[in-house]
Amino acid sequence: MSGSSSTLTPLEHVPLAPRCTMGVGGPARFFVEAADEATIVEAARWAEARGLPLRILGGGSNIVVADDGVDALVVQVALRGISARPDGDTVEVTAAAGEPWDPFVERAVAGGWAGLECLSGIPGLVGATPMQNVGAYGQEVAETVTAVRVLDRRAGAVATLPAADCVFGYRTSRFKSGEADRFVVLAVTYRLARNGAPRVRYADLEKDLAARGIARPSLRDVRESVLAVRRSKSMVLDPTDANRRSCGSFFLNPIVDQALLARVERAAGDAGMPRWPEADGRTKLSAAWLIERAGFRRGDGPGPVTLSTRHSLAIVCHDGARATDVTAFAAAIRTRVEMRFGVRLVLEPVLWGRRPAGL
Repeated sequence: MSGSSSTLTPLEHVPLAPRCTMGVGGPARFFVEAADEATIVEAARWAEARGLPLRILGGGSNIVVADDGVDALVVQVALRGISARPDGDTVEVTAAAGEPWDPFVERAVAGGWAGLECLSGIPGLVGATPMQNVGAYGQEVAETVTAVRVLDRRAGAVATLPAADCVFGYRTSRFKSGEADRFVVLAVTYRLARNGAPRVRYADLEKDLAARGIARPSLRDVRESVLAVRRSKSMVLDPTDANRRSCGSFFLNPIVDQALLARVERAAGDAGMPRWPEADGRTKLSAAWLIERAGFRRGDGPGPVTLSTRHSLAIVCHDGARATDVTAFAAAIRTRVEMRFGVRLVLEPVLWGRRPAGL
């Protein structure tokens, strides 16, 4: 993309904390809001011509910005638009990367389109969903994504990648690992089932539905249960919630081989340790359970940064918190879990700027 002239005039030293759910961190050296694809293409050229990193900002719900900010061109994605194309028993729905995710899920549920209902209440924008293969309560977007429209920075062109080329894995994809800086997501296409039935796979949802006396739930019923369960864990954005300044789950549930599982079982000494078998023979463990058994309690933490009072996977910022407080607490949690169980937890949010020691 080099060699092209640019008329882009980014803003300078723009605060990022107000644009991120944690509310901490310093400014962007350069910043531009992109309401169309042409602006994103131009921004990529502008950054490349100056040897600057390009950082894409969506809803800011999965980012921790360093206190001294980020020396990059930060592009706030504001692409909007949704289109639907019925195809027999399915419908292909394409949403621009800047569409807010939960209203998009609500629209799918209202249309009777099954496949996203368990992903209700997740903050952020559509563009982030294929990047980290967003998932919750037994669903993940890899099950429904058919194509991702991207700016391929290496080729200097807009392209459409089929799902098979996205290399989806547990909370990851080609866009997040391996080639994290190559692509900018512009739009995502999902194939959903028309008049489809929801799939309830999680005990929390079954319990909530049963409490409401619902034996054969609709998509709307499942969405309402997901929102209720997430709200009980402070996992929806609520301006009145004391736990609201977080990235949601700060650590991924670890997936371990049989040898490491045996070590964890010995260290835990608890036959009731939660676990879920994976198709490849490995086992998924509960990061929240490991954190609690390593000695961290909900609501505990050093000063202005604590664990959520409702969920031990969420690190919450309070008045006076800084990014260094967040990362230091995260490093302490990870160190203690590793010492206790031999499992090294992986961070779910992305760190922007200077990377602290221990993370």
